[in-house]
Order: sequence, then structure tokens, then C-alpha cells
Amino acid sequence: MNIKTGGCSEDCSYCSQSSRYSTPTVASRLVSIEPVLEAARRAKENGSTRFCMGAAWRDLAGRKRGFEKILEMVREVRAMGMEVCTTLGMLSPEQAKQLKEAGLTAYNHNLDTSREFYPSVITTRTYDDRLETITAVREAGISVCSGGILGLGESDVDRVGLIWEVSNMPEHPESFPVNALVPIPGTPLEKNEPVPHHTIVRTIATARIAMPTTIIRLAAGRQQLSEAEQAMCFMAGANAVFTGDAMLTTPCSPWDEAGYLNT
Repeated sequence: MNIKTGGCSEDCSYCSQSSRYSTPTVASRLVSIEPVLEAARRAKENGSTRFCMGAAWRDLAGRKRGFEKILEMVREVRAMGMEVCTTLGMLSPEQAKQLKEAGLTAYNHNLDTSREFYPSVITTRTYDDRLETITAVREAGISVCSGGILGLGESDVDRVGLIWEVSNMPEHPESFPVNALVPIPGTPLEKNEPVPHHTIVRTIATARIAMPTTIIRLAAGRQQLSEAEQAMCFMAGANAVFTGDAMLTTPCSPWDEAGYLNT
């Protein structure tokens, strides 16, 4: 669930939530707690075991009241018996500790691509900035969820580089999301061609070999794949999906459409 949409100061060239681009996304304030809890209840009723919340901003600096509200969201969703994941931008070690104390299960902070290709995609946050947040999360005792985006214009070498970076962390991440770029009008990557299905499959298979116990999640862009293509992804090593109304600002397969994966 997107709990704070748009208005982000970062320049991630794939993202519709950046304030630097003219996109269809309308900026909004942090949502109140009750709609979050209602969405979590609905997710649980439909069989989800983990509820994810994302906020569009660079970091939590100067957002004390908003952070306190998010901590309460984490506590309330955790009290439902669900695992909780958030993606809130960069974190300090103290903020990571507070999230852990509130009951956070996992924190998503993608590396997006290889270290070498990264500056072609983002300039407002360094690769090492991302790794520092991941370190803070891990040291707080929170599970790390870190993956990448395919179709940014990267090469096969860059995709291998992403997997190398993630698999050579002090510990393999609990989860490795594989996103396929959904080009958004108004962003610098709006005219990128869809990533070929075989590239997604090869990336998943390579990640599975490199990280045999990590959960590999089909994430953004899954709706662009046929059922047969998704099945191939699972045969290659993927073993989880994201479901719900949306992947932040891009479409996500609803629970009833994802049900066939269990049959």
C-alpha cells in the first residue's frame, strides 16, 4: 500500500513519484491509520501473510510526527498476526531500531541495478547511501528485502552485477524482488522497451543459484506477463509474488487473479 504518494525530491529516472517529472501521479500527504488497517484486514482475508507499506520521500529527516504515525501502523498491523514490511527511503540506525521495536518484519531498500550503471539512473542518492541503510536495517535485526529493476537500459553484465552486489552482502537478503520496468509517461524512461521475458527468467535463475535460500519475489511488471510466462519464472526459481490493488503507482495483480498460482 502506498501510504504517502508523490512529491519525492529524488530523481530516480523510472519513478512517477519524483517531483522533478511531470507524471500522472498526484502528490498526497501521509494517510491516516484507519485506511491502512482496513487494507491490511482485506489483505489478510485474501490470504496474504505480509503487508507492505511504502512512502515516497528521500528519508525521514524532519518527519517526526509522520514517523510516529508509521510506527503505530506497524504495531497495529503486527497485532493482526501479519508480517509487516515498509519502504521509507533512507534510514538512520536509530530509526531502524525504532521500527524493529514496533514489530517491523522486513524493510525494502532496492539497489535497483549494478553499481556501475546506477549513476545513469539516479544521481540524488549514491549506491553507498543505499548500502548504509541496508546495513542499519540488518544490524537492527530486521529482515532485508533488496532487489532490482530490469529494463532500465542496463546490460546483461549489469544484471549480473546487481546479483553479485546483493549476494555478497554480509548475509543474503531474506527477499529479492525482481521488478520489470513499467514505463511511466513523463519520466526519462517512458519510451524504454519492455524487458524480454527470457531476460527476466535468466535473472531469476541466476539469482536463485547465487542465493539458494532467499525468497525471490515477482514484483512490479508482473501484470505484463502471461500466466505461462509467470509459470516459467516460478520454474526458474521465483517463489513469491506481490498482490493487491497497486505496486505503489503501477498496477498489481489482485488476489483473485493470483489464486491460480496456488493450484
